[in-house]
Amino acid sequence: MAAALGAHRPGPLKQQNKAHKGGKHSGASQRRAGGRVSVKTQPRRRLRDLSRVDRRHQALQLRRQRKEAGQDSALVLTEEGRAGAFALLCPRLKQRWRFVTAQAGDLHTVLDLAKVADSLLFILDAAEGWDDAGEYCLSCLFAQGLPTFALAVPGGTDLPPKKRIDAKKKLSKAIEKRFPEARLFPLNTEQESSLLLRHLSTQKQRHLAFRDRRAHLLAHAAEFVPAQEGDLVGTLKVSGFVRGQTLNVNSLVHIVGHGDFQMSQVDAPPDPLSLNPRVVKGQKRSQDMEVQDDSVNGTDEMEEDVKVLMKADPSKQESLQSEVVPDPMEGEQTWPTEEELQEAEASLKANRRVVKVPKGTSKYQAAWIVDDEGGSEKDDDDDEDDDIDDDMMEEAVSQEGDSSGEEEEPAEEECETMTVSESLRDEQYDEKVEEDEQMLERYKQERMDEMFPDEVDTPRDVPARIRFQKYRGLKSFRTSPWDPKENLPRDYARIFQFQDFSRTRKHLFRQIEKEESEGASVGWYVTLHLCNVPVSVMESFKEGKPLVLFSLLPHEQKMSVLNFLVRRHPSNSEPVRAKEELIFHCGFRRFRTSPLFSQHTSADKHKLERFLRSDAAMVVTVYAPITFPPASVLLFKQRSNGMHDLVATGSLLSVDPDRIVIKRLVLSGHPFKIFTKMAVVRYMFFNREDVMWFKPVELRTKWGRRGHIKEPLGTHGHMKCHFDGQLKSQDTVLLNLYKRVFPKWTYDPHVPEPVPWVRSQSTLPVQEVDME
Repeated sequence: MAAALGAHRPGPLKQQNKAHKGGKHSGASQRRAGGRVSVKTQPRRRLRDLSRVDRRHQALQLRRQRKEAGQDSALVLTEEGRAGAFALLCPRLKQRWRFVTAQAGDLHTVLDLAKVADSLLFILDAAEGWDDAGEYCLSCLFAQGLPTFALAVPGGTDLPPKKRIDAKKKLSKAIEKRFPEARLFPLNTEQESSLLLRHLSTQKQRHLAFRDRRAHLLAHAAEFVPAQEGDLVGTLKVSGFVRGQTLNVNSLVHIVGHGDFQMSQVDAPPDPLSLNPRVVKGQKRSQDMEVQDDSVNGTDEMEEDVKVLMKADPSKQESLQSEVVPDPMEGEQTWPTEEELQEAEASLKANRRVVKVPKGTSKYQAAWIVDDEGGSEKDDDDDEDDDIDDDMMEEAVSQEGDSSGEEEEPAEEECETMTVSESLRDEQYDEKVEEDEQMLERYKQERMDEMFPDEVDTPRDVPARIRFQKYRGLKSFRTSPWDPKENLPRDYARIFQFQDFSRTRKHLFRQIEKEESEGASVGWYVTLHLCNVPVSVMESFKEGKPLVLFSLLPHEQKMSVLNFLVRRHPSNSEPVRAKEELIFHCGFRRFRTSPLFSQHTSADKHKLERFLRSDAAMVVTVYAPITFPPASVLLFKQRSNGMHDLVATGSLLSVDPDRIVIKRLVLSGHPFKIFTKMAVVRYMFFNREDVMWFKPVELRTKWGRRGHIKEPLGTHGHMKCHFDGQLKSQDTVLLNLYKRVFPKWTYDPHVPEPVPWVRSQSTLPVQEVDME
């Protein structure tokens, strides 16, 4: 029994493992330790022998040691005059950060700082995450282009355990919708804060295309020196770190929200956030966690150490000219010679004709009168049914005229004979119009425009040939030619145009990537001397607004026609009409103007839309300074109370003044008498002359029939029309007219500050990371 219950004896196939060899490393570590044993290397039995108080005391000592080690390597510098802005220096880790806080609801500050920030740090509420104002700001940030970001949640420990779990689930659900796969950092202990800083330092940076190809700078300090002529304009000295690309002193600089300016020189002052600062006499930095350092915002310290890096060369400096000054005599001709006068006189005599006109008719009016000889003729392809239809229609029209007592034939007018020139009509027609006539009636509601697109009522008080004299008919909107240089407005003489914009853009970007330009390199702390800057820029900076600068690429200060491809934002459902003033955030620019809306197609002509549609992407056309894509665009509409509503988002499509935007106008009529292939149409025109004027234009119906006007019937706008099939009684006859439209010159670079959101409670700190 004892043998049966004995220990197991291994067989001959048992695996034999080699014994562990510590080698010299184990002995060397023991000799260096000098007999001391680390706390972590103590045996588990020894740790279990420690009491609870001893273990707590031991953990407290370890935390205190780590805290002291962190204090030895961290230095906080607060910026004087800017609430919520401070810098954090870590010489031990060779890292430094600068934190700039954006106040809740300040939309312009949030967007401007996001243009230049390396990282955005979103501080979320532990219970709700963010409110309506926060959701609105996030929509704008995502549309503009979101840089690298991090999410942090302070607090939440005071909630009961059950509510804490529910709040965490609710917050995770909200974050998953906006920031999928994003990590949430709690901020309740110093260790958690250290993890967040390490994450900000090591995370991969996102690239925003519109700023990666341009030098940009967030002002760290600024000083205004008034000019001798007055105090309203002067030299602005802006100091900050160069980011993006090398900054050339001969290029132009754009201050977001204020305009374009030239630089006179670039200085290299001492770095106020240096990891190894020099100790200046009379100044000593302490290692306390709350240090007030006046050198962060000061500009007059260490003047003896300021070095001039470069000065502007007038021969190489970019000009501020944004518009072409048109020459009023450019289109004038020299005085004709005697031979040219004789040829013109002979041509006029050859083209003269004698017509019968009403008494008192001018030469210009007589030139447009159509001869009776050139009246309507029957088409060769009319069948026998058309002749029968003609007789029936004449009888029907005569009955209609007899039944209406109010419609009487006008009395015969006294006529006289006048000699007119055939070329006078062409000369008058080819005269260049100054600008488009304003609309005689307001746009219909958006729903009416969707139900009856482009349809208008023919005016009764003005002849249709006068009201729609700028319109023309097209055989096919897709294939009919239209000269892009025809009848251009005077504003087109003020803009710049590229021979090949795409080629110029590629060549310019290739130069930026391959060639090394001279100037201040990325990471340098410099002071820019900006010329002729209004004092309002400095006043805005003193009020706490960020001062954001971008260097301009060649030609980006010049005006042209910009086309944006946008989509309606789902948060806004109010109708937005064409030529209504909107606020644009395009790349690094901010301006307001009145745009045109058109369809986005691959054809050479694009139909104007009277409203900004919500079911399709649309192209917005404006006069604005040239910007090389890619660049995001945000469209805002200002309320009467000063708040800005996000209307649409998109990107820059092209810089092309030759993009043709065509406005379509549809006149409608109703069949009065219907025959086999003929019909009498009324209510499209109300006089005989209008029918003759629009006779060459092709007709169509809502049910797909096509036709043309044969001749007018009577004097009240009835007309005989021929179609490719028999009409239905419920069908509608349509006549399409077209004209090219251009945007209005309403560009204004000064945009008023929006009113902050009332319900906003969340704060969006914007953080800039600078690593060495």
